[in-house]
Amino acid sequence: MKVMGIAGRSGMGKTTLLERLVPEFTRAGRRVSLIKHSHKDIEVDRPGKDSFRLREAGCQEVLLLGATRWALMHELRGDPEPELPYLLSRIQACDLVLVEGFKSGDFPKLEVWRAGHGASPLWPDWPGIVAVASDAAIDGCPLPQLALQDAAAIADFVWQRAAPVER
Repeated sequence: MKVMGIAGRSGMGKTTLLERLVPEFTRAGRRVSLIKHSHKDIEVDRPGKDSFRLREAGCQEVLLLGATRWALMHELRGDPEPELPYLLSRIQACDLVLVEGFKSGDFPKLEVWRAGHGASPLWPDWPGIVAVASDAAIDGCPLPQLALQDAAAIADFVWQRAAPVER
């Protein structure tokens, strides 16, 4: 299993790029998973459902199994957020895990940057950024620069530069 981060400021198109990259990997026969870290409170369940009610009653974990998917929800209940290595250990076997977030993590990251967004790139200050996918050339950037519209080339680069994960 390999891991590669997708970094960038809000609104730069990280999710849009991920939507284009995942099919490139699956066409090549690779199984891809994603870990997305958000500083916002997330809710994947809804009030009134049995699973929601049982989490509210105090269950630490609730696993839902349906005809087409299953989901495991874990309540932190005041515990600190787990580190990325722990979360990677929870991911089922796959070829590549793409990570959005965990900006200080010790793993390679591809920055998504759009010139028209008006924000400065992250690569000078964030650890682990190994390349930038952009819609314009970035003067003075010493990192490889990939054309944002070329999903196939970006997927090849990501696969080559992703870091192996010890299981």
